[in-house]
Amino acid sequence: MVFWIASAVGLAIAYLLGSIPTGYLAGKLLKGIDIREHGSKSTGATNVLRTLGKWPALAVLLVDVLKGVGAVVFARWFYPWLSTASSATPPAALDLQSLAPWAVCLAGLAVLLGHGRSVWLNFTGGKSVATGLGVLLAMSWPVGLGAVTVFGLALAAFRIVSLSSMLAALTAIALVFGMEQPLPYRLLVIAGGIYVIVRHRANIRRLLAGTEPRLGKAA
Repeated sequence: MVFWIASAVGLAIAYLLGSIPTGYLAGKLLKGIDIREHGSKSTGATNVLRTLGKWPALAVLLVDVLKGVGAVVFARWFYPWLSTASSATPPAALDLQSLAPWAVCLAGLAVLLGHGRSVWLNFTGGKSVATGLGVLLAMSWPVGLGAVTVFGLALAAFRIVSLSSMLAALTAIALVFGMEQPLPYRLLVIAGGIYVIVRHRANIRRLLAGTEPRLGKAA
C-alpha cells in the first residue's frame, strides 16, 4: 500500500512541476498583466513573444522545456529509489525493470496535464508543446530531435507556430513507431501528440478559415 501511495505522490509531483505557470508569471513580473487576457489568451511561449517580447519568450520556452525534462528525470530516479526504500517495498509480483518505462510514461502525461491544466490558473494553461518537447528529449532524444527539426523546418516555411507544433507532434508519433521504443513510450507519444493537437482546436479552425496569424503578426 505504501508503494502505491508513494507512486501517486510521485505523479502529483510531476503534475505540480508541469503546473508552474511560467508564461503567467512572466506577464505578472514584467508588466503586471494577466497574459491570459492578451493575444491568443495562452500562457505559452508564442503568446509571450507577441505580448512581452523575444527574451521573455525565450526564457519561458526554456523553462517549459525543462519542466518536461525534469519530470522524466525525476521519474527515472524516484521509482528505482522507491523500490529500494524499506518502507515502500513494491509487491513481489511487480517486475521493476519493466515498471520503469511505465513510470516515465505516466510522469510524462502528468507533466503535460499540469502545463495545460494548471491548478494555479483554475485549470487553464498553455498547449504543452514546449513541455512535450522536453519530455521527448529526455525520454528518447532521437524522437525529440526529429520532432524539433520538423517544427523548425515548418516554421521557416509557413511562419505559423500552431501548424508547426502539430506537424512536430505527428512526426513524433511516426518516429516513435519507426524506432525501437518500449510500448509505454509509444503510448505516451501517441497520447501526448493527440493532447497537443486537441489543445490546438481553435488554431485548427483559424487555419481552415485562413485567419491563423503568422509569426511576427498580432494574434
